[in-house]
Amino acid sequence: MPVSKPSELPVGGGGRWPLTGFRSAQWGDMEVGYTATGPLDCTKGYIGLPGGVCQCPHYGYMFSGRLRCVYPGTDWPDEVAVAGEAYFFPAGHVLIYEEPSEVLELNPAAALQKLIDHFEAMAASGGFTKDDG
Repeated sequence: MPVSKPSELPVGGGGRWPLTGFRSAQWGDMEVGYTATGPLDCTKGYIGLPGGVCQCPHYGYMFSGRLRCVYPGTDWPDEVAVAGEAYFFPAGHVLIYEEPSEVLELNPAAALQKLIDHFEAMAASGGFTKDDG
């Protein structure tokens, strides 16, 4: 069975996503990912996806920071996860890291693959950099 410290997960998904710099590994049908970022509004990264929102559900734990989840086009209220909290954000959201944050996520691998492939395509075309989302 795989075991890893979050900060030691392979950068770029072990070479699958070299332009994002996202630390992750696929374990079975889940993708285990670690994000350490400064304040970051990921809205731009979802351009071109259906509804302009993230299509991947996220299950996570906040080591530090503050993460806002917005559900555009719905009457759902924003949700905020802060240090020491676990969260679940269903598909159909936009993520905004409101302050420097460290997050561990477990996501369905197939859904995350589509999302990160989208980010990689945007980065390759100059649409954004790894600092944009």
